Amino acid sequence: MPKAARIFSPISAPTIYTEKSAIPAKRSGMSELVAVALFSGIGLFVSLVAVILGVQGVWF
Repeated sequence: MPKAARIFSPISAPTIYTEKSAIPAKRSGMSELVAVALFSGIGLFVSLVAVILGVQGVWF
């Protein structure tokens, strides 16, 4: 009676990310900061224009 050969594939070790390797060296948090600042600035500008023009009831 023939026996089947069992072939086990090697299990690779999981990649461990350190604080420095998890963040790419070329990209910093500056682009995210610019996006948040731009979004907040646009919101503040729209709110200011609405207050100056006396728009009421639109916010609800």
